[in-house]
Amino acid sequence: TLPAAASDVKAYDPVNVAGMSNPYTIDLTVSDPERKREIPVRVYVPGSGKSHAVVLFSHGLGGSREGNSFLGQHWAQRGYVVVFLQHPGSDETVWKETRPLFRKMAMKKAASLENMLLRVKDVSAVITELEAWNAETGHRLCGRLDLTSIGMSGHSFGAATTQAVSGQRYLGRAWFEDTRIKAAVIMSPSGANRGSAEKAFGQVTVPWLLMTGTDDDSLIADTKAGERLTVFPALPAGSKYELVLDMAEHSAFADRALPGDQLERNPNHHRVILALSTAFWDAYLLRDPAARIWLDSDGPESVLEKGDRWQKK
Repeated sequence: TLPAAASDVKAYDPVNVAGMSNPYTIDLTVSDPERKREIPVRVYVPGSGKSHAVVLFSHGLGGSREGNSFLGQHWAQRGYVVVFLQHPGSDETVWKETRPLFRKMAMKKAASLENMLLRVKDVSAVITELEAWNAETGHRLCGRLDLTSIGMSGHSFGAATTQAVSGQRYLGRAWFEDTRIKAAVIMSPSGANRGSAEKAFGQVTVPWLLMTGTDDDSLIADTKAGERLTVFPALPAGSKYELVLDMAEHSAFADRALPGDQLERNPNHHRVILALSTAFWDAYLLRDPAARIWLDSDGPESVLEKGDRWQKK
């Protein structure tokens, strides 16, 4: 990669979408005959007709392909085809089809190893189907996908899914890693369930950007904010980053507040999330030297507020 010109670095702004065409959405379903499973997806497609790098997103427990639209809109405006997966068994049907009194119990039950295994296989099934659609003459996504540059992201249960498919080890082995994934943005990460954090995360080679908040507690999984901070120190050096938003709850990474939230939402949190994630994708999927310099120098300081923490290694 050629060094970025000083003017390019100065002009680089990952939040800017001025003059960029609005994306459109396509709702599709991925069929996995081997598992007899249907995976709904919502695809945000940039307005231009060329081939684009691809970012996948895995929702949290009880979510859907319609959630986190602020990410899909922005990333697609910035030139990415963004694919939001919906995972049957741990999606919105868990609570929508349950009486209010029993919803928390149903959600806890859905946060299972069985659903985790379904989720990681969903990711690989979707990537494989994207390869087919990209080559299928007449398909709406034909020729639109640069599948040599795939990013993976997710929030909460989706973060755990993202970690699994991008290098986390379980019992000494990266059982679920999909090597087609080249970079990962992980929102509300999960610590190691068994064994040490070093054994779980110490051999991750994929670039990771972790995002969490000082008050990022999960009411369903009983995960505390402090547990999410055990991941970054265990990662090996090289293309690893961590953002900790001050006074940000679990819902800071979602479209709206969640039941049980205690703190007022800070509009700048979404601005920071969009800026840092976009710069990260630009740096590691598009290999944009200006984005890499912005990310590794004082660029993040232009969007962070006092109390936010940012570190890299």
